[in-house]
Amino acid sequence: RSSVRSWLYRIATNVCLDMLRTPQRRARPMDLGGPVTADSPLAPTLPEHAWVQPMADDRILPLEGDPAELATARESVRLAFLAALQHLPPRQRAVLILREVLRWQATEVAELLGTSVASVNSALQRARATLASCDIHAVDPADDPEQQALLARYVDAFERYDVTSLVTLLREDVEFSMPPYDMWLSGPDQVTAWLLGQGFGCKGSRLVPVAVNGSAAFGSYRLVRHGVHEAFAIQIVEMSGGRISGLHNFIDPALFAELGLPPRLEGEEVGHADQHEQLA
Repeated sequence: RSSVRSWLYRIATNVCLDMLRTPQRRARPMDLGGPVTADSPLAPTLPEHAWVQPMADDRILPLEGDPAELATARESVRLAFLAALQHLPPRQRAVLILREVLRWQATEVAELLGTSVASVNSALQRARATLASCDIHAVDPADDPEQQALLARYVDAFERYDVTSLVTLLREDVEFSMPPYDMWLSGPDQVTAWLLGQGFGCKGSRLVPVAVNGSAAFGSYRLVRHGVHEAFAIQIVEMSGGRISGLHNFIDPALFAELGLPPRLEGEEVGHADQHEQLA
């Protein structure tokens, strides 16, 4: 079984290395430039392949295992980490994932990649140094009871569109992005101005929890007529230090089907208590 496993990893790794040699790099809005103000015109949209995209947890994470290993796996699929990986050359990226995420020994990685242990260790050191320079913010685990309570307060405030209460939950350095728009906001004041200005169409929305990229996330449904909400955006919520540090809205209704969410909600509204129960 071990030899078959190594053979499959060798094939997958070589295919990925070939694909990574293309010049295209996926990113987040925060990686492309500084923040704008809430009254700025909507920035141009970039094509789907320009962005690090959400992916369902059940497609990329193990369903069970050691808690420490599961925590490492969740960290390895966070959007910020995936975006930072884009800064690494293909071989360094492969070494980092095999060593730090899959926990392979240096000798195993060297054999897989057809190189020496010294080269593997050197590539790992360079990869770590590059990631350290990318300033990946630490986040709190979404399944922690305190974070679950914070999420419940956020859902309640967002669905009531109580912006005053919502912004009290945000960190001073909160990031707010909206791919495919090439723009992002920073800080509670700018988020407030957006929600009460250009983003006011979100009033009346409903949030349905979904497991995405090891993070807390929701399908956001906009009210289109009485009793009917249609798919609008996948919203990933990052938390740090007991407050929300990131609100990242992927405005692409096509993502809903990929994540197992319905295209619309009709009839009875989704309740706050029911959503919190689903999150837990």
